[in-house]
Amino acid sequence: MKKFLATLLALVMVLSLAACGGGDKGGDTSAPPADSGNTETEAPPADAGSGEKTTIKVIAAEYGQNTKQWWADFVTEFNGSHEDIELVVEAVSWNDIYTVVNTRVANNDAPDILNIDVFADYVADDLLLPIQDCVSDETYAKFYDAFLEQSNIDGTIWAIPDLASARAMYYNTDILEAAGAEVPTTWDELKDVCEKIKAYDSSIYPWGIDMTTDEGQAAFAYYIWNNGSDFTDASGNWTLNADANVEAIEYAIGLVKDGLTNTDPANETRYALQDLFGAGKLAMMIGPNSIPTYIADNYAKANTPAEEQISYAFAAIPTNGGNASVSAGVMDRFMVFDNGDSDEKIEAIKEFFDFFYEDTRYSDWVLMEGFLPATSAGGEIVAASDPDMAPWVDIVGSCKFYPTAKAEWANVKQGVINVEQQALMGGNVQELLDELQAEIEAEAAG
Repeated sequence: MKKFLATLLALVMVLSLAACGGGDKGGDTSAPPADSGNTETEAPPADAGSGEKTTIKVIAAEYGQNTKQWWADFVTEFNGSHEDIELVVEAVSWNDIYTVVNTRVANNDAPDILNIDVFADYVADDLLLPIQDCVSDETYAKFYDAFLEQSNIDGTIWAIPDLASARAMYYNTDILEAAGAEVPTTWDELKDVCEKIKAYDSSIYPWGIDMTTDEGQAAFAYYIWNNGSDFTDASGNWTLNADANVEAIEYAIGLVKDGLTNTDPANETRYALQDLFGAGKLAMMIGPNSIPTYIADNYAKANTPAEEQISYAFAAIPTNGGNASVSAGVMDRFMVFDNGDSDEKIEAIKEFFDFFYEDTRYSDWVLMEGFLPATSAGGEIVAASDPDMAPWVDIVGSCKFYPTAKAEWANVKQGVINVEQQALMGGNVQELLDELQAEIEAEAAG
């Protein structure tokens, strides 16, 4: 619990200092703060006694513009078909969810089920149940083994995958053609293309970078992985201040300082970048497979005429030093807190997961925001229903993932974001990463 209190303090300080703009991990920037406007279903206060319903409380990440309504409909459908269970789901913005959850945990008010990306800190503090104890055998067998392994600590699987996404470089084909530029494959080519676009039309941002508290860890990964480096070495030791990592972040910061990117990467989330991209004001950005769905939804809501819609494509993320391009994968999870649950509560939780991962319903969930499935049956349905998603379904299994099974990941994640934001303000990347490396090494040893 001490670790959670420390993490909570750090997160609150960081969020207040960063003054990041709105936006959540998969949605628009109008999502309300976690303490005002999150929709909860009213429910009885306690677990089941004789004749009473068993209450399941879920905190779920808000992925996008449709998430809250999807969960509201899910709750109605689930409760309508389970007379002995009362499901309560609270959808929380990604900007707020870490603070909300850690506050609840510190106040001994943990949810029964949590949908989030990080999990190792909760395991380290003995707060979770082994997930296989909370999921039926039929549902557990649906998941890709590689995805389950992302939640393996010392031989125990602590979480199941919710959904996944893969990343690629999107580019506006008309802008590149007008600027006389080819699709870049290396960092040198990328900078050259950015300069050509800026010379062609200075009102267009050539390259998009998100170093906010929302996705700054993704930016760190894009650049270090495509510079042949990583967060850790082959033995699992943290190598945050490796020479190749310093070079990678200095390159990204250099693009910003040269005026080749959006103007405020510390506050402009990738959703702001996606809006700029869809409006033809941003030429290139790294983003997930959900971008086409996001842009199409915005066009539909705005009744944007076809002639005003952009023409775009995606390609491999540019690399440096002859390294192979790495497609970054992101996987979020469901985990179950150990709240001293009765057998009835565990069975109710299994019913929740069976209902959620029913093949058609789960595929609808994944397709709603344009993400990728974490089950083989879901992959088949998604690929068949949307041919544009088929290539992504094929590659998601080969993506590189964050080292989320390591207990220090939550602090590493926030730490690399802090490094990026301080570097944007003139901080020395080498010194900042040296300091972070020392802090994380001390935590790992402690």
